[in-house]
Amino acid sequence: MKPSHAVLAACMALASYYVYNPLPDTICEPWKLLLLDATFRGAQDLSNLAHYLGLGHHLRVLYFISTYFDKQDAASSDTVTVTDTIFDGVQVRIFDPVKHDGALKPSIVFIHGGGWALGGARLRSYDHLCRKVAEDVGAVIISIEYRLVPDVHFPEQLNDALQATKHFLRSDILAKYSVDPKRIAISGDSAGGNLAATVCQQVAQDMSVVNKFKLQALIYPVLQVLDFNTPSYQGNKNMPILPRFVMVKFWLDYLNGNHNFAHAMLVNNHTALDQGQAEALRARLDWNSLLPPAIKKQYQPVMQSTGTPHIAQELPALLDIRASPLAAPMETLQLMPKTYILTCEHDVLRDDGIMYLKRLQEAGVEVAHDHYDDGFHGCMIFATWPTYFSVGVRTRDNYIKWLEKNL
Repeated sequence: MKPSHAVLAACMALASYYVYNPLPDTICEPWKLLLLDATFRGAQDLSNLAHYLGLGHHLRVLYFISTYFDKQDAASSDTVTVTDTIFDGVQVRIFDPVKHDGALKPSIVFIHGGGWALGGARLRSYDHLCRKVAEDVGAVIISIEYRLVPDVHFPEQLNDALQATKHFLRSDILAKYSVDPKRIAISGDSAGGNLAATVCQQVAQDMSVVNKFKLQALIYPVLQVLDFNTPSYQGNKNMPILPRFVMVKFWLDYLNGNHNFAHAMLVNNHTALDQGQAEALRARLDWNSLLPPAIKKQYQPVMQSTGTPHIAQELPALLDIRASPLAAPMETLQLMPKTYILTCEHDVLRDDGIMYLKRLQEAGVEVAHDHYDDGFHGCMIFATWPTYFSVGVRTRDNYIKWLEKNL
């Protein structure tokens, strides 16, 4: 064999090793997903190398790589007027449907995902999603461009989302955009679902906010930082696009914690039985009682008797309900509006959504649940070329149908 052929064969073998990851037969378009995941991991590896070389924080580098070709101007069309503006110091992008009969319009406050560190209202994927929702539902979409890690940490992302939302909910602002104050929803995906759920809880309890939400719609939301060993965290720990270890690191970056805590948190040392301050929250996240047998399967809870107390001491936000809206008390959940929750089988966050569904139902809240057996984390934003997945289109279209019917 010629040396060049040997080098080529070695490179192909290395590339195959990097790309290939055994996937379940039920997952949507597996080889396309493997290539997408390899691209993401390659970007993460480059950002980690740049961090190591002192060229910048790894999340700033990763944000630059992921957004360099993906920014979308606020370009209006024949059907939707798109503008960028500021709501009480927070940047937002507004999608206002052109065609309406003069009556007041429904509206959706949308909060993008990305691990509190990536994504954005101005990115093509979220711009396309919000345009589509605005067109099909005939709703004014307020997409919030909150600040990101590492520039800010918890609770600043939440503060941005809450501040912009409360500004929009003012009666004079709703009137400016011809929005019906009785037909407003809040929605978000992934980390945006976390922020949306918490904003909904905060607004519901804030007596100074006159106009409340009619609906909340949460798309594969991340809802708790207390248990990284739910059945979905165990079963999908190496699954694209969001492996368990990556989710733990996103949490640590969001809460401004040391990555050295990651391995202890993976085995739930941060909420061990000897961590008395976590007792009440653990009781609200008992997945043995919240999850059905078909979800629990053979998995067993991971509950350490002795933990690592200095983690919670250095990161008090681990026990903050605002970070883990799934652990909110029953009296808060009873204030929640009609809810839609979307979950995917091949997602570490699957059980967060299903447990929130159960807790809301126990609180007397009407909940609709769409579950996708072939779905993976983040699939809804992969509904257009060049990252088109059929499950992305199905999740998006069914989410829009629910909003059309209920808003």
